[in-house]
Amino acid sequence: MYFPTSKSRPSIARLRSLVIGAGLTGAIVADALASSGVKVAVVDKRGPARGSTLASTALVQYEIDTPLIMLTRKIGKRNAVRAWRRSRLAVESLSAWFGELALTDVVRRNSLYLAGDVLDADDLQREHQARSAIGLPSRFLDSKSLQKHFGITRPAALVGYGNLTIDPRKTTLALLNAAASSGAQIFSKMEMTKVTPKKGGVVVTAANGCRIQCAHLVFATGYELPHGVPHGHHKITSTWAIATVPQAKEHLWPGECMICEASDPYLYIRTTADGRVICGGEDEAFSDADKRDELIASKTATLKYKLHKLLPKIDTKTEFSWTGIFGETDTGLPIIGQVPGMPRCWVALGYGGSGTTYAAIAAEVIVGAIVGRPDVDADIYKFSDDHKVS
Repeated sequence: MYFPTSKSRPSIARLRSLVIGAGLTGAIVADALASSGVKVAVVDKRGPARGSTLASTALVQYEIDTPLIMLTRKIGKRNAVRAWRRSRLAVESLSAWFGELALTDVVRRNSLYLAGDVLDADDLQREHQARSAIGLPSRFLDSKSLQKHFGITRPAALVGYGNLTIDPRKTTLALLNAAASSGAQIFSKMEMTKVTPKKGGVVVTAANGCRIQCAHLVFATGYELPHGVPHGHHKITSTWAIATVPQAKEHLWPGECMICEASDPYLYIRTTADGRVICGGEDEAFSDADKRDELIASKTATLKYKLHKLLPKIDTKTEFSWTGIFGETDTGLPIIGQVPGMPRCWVALGYGGSGTTYAAIAAEVIVGAIVGRPDVDADIYKFSDDHKVS
């Protein structure tokens, strides 16, 4: 694929839609728009898949950050059920979508949710009952069953079914290629510096002076909130991850399911195609890049210790360590919708640990609105009335 730079000064005025951001969300939105027959362009100040997408550990799960029983207390049973079911549908939609793209790095994985200091064994039993009652199959394991089936010593766990692991970079590039094949234009290293909503459209000005007119603008900029986008109920969080040396097959746990703790700070674990173990977590609510990088060594040591304690057979020798930033909300649900005070400007933010799943939902909600197909669940993700403007 050809990604012209900002020096090309492309003439792409009078678009129906412009997507700012060529990461996973931007790629999914662009492909959905292009395949719907919408004339669309994608611009990115860095280049495709060079932002937060590179830091993703690519656990594509329907289990969102806030357990069903806790989300019910936050937003009510009806909306909590809608949110959990929609995430389940999003994972299935992504599976079919990735299948059409013939991606070879997509693997089905079950999930194992371990009791911790957020949900204990009794809480997990209630969570199991709540999920089962709304048609989301799960299996409750007591301490003996957990030890027998997985060799893990914890009071209890829940097994979830049918999640995915992906290669985020390859997936993003495949989606952008698909969008380009359907007519999308993609421009690399092109920074947009000014957005001016006008009657009937939006004018966007690039750093190189290029002016783009579009009927709809989609901000797919991850945790980097554009000026004018409300930031209430949204916070920036730093996270860390490691990848071990490749493991002997007999040292891995049965089924290589994705493991996550109901703890704060939480721990998550998955395997890669070449037998490495990715382990991450230890989140902290700050965004200073220097401070974040300074903590890589200590966070790596903590992650290795926790990984060894949970899975003693794993060789915790680490070949890669990294850190990243993501946005999250009070409820654990993303914020998806038209930006207050900015007509025809759309945004998706606050993904938490469910980035790919929420990116799929964002595409469905935003593209549906643009093409005149309102989404039935759009109301549970929209900006609330008390959001503050940045």
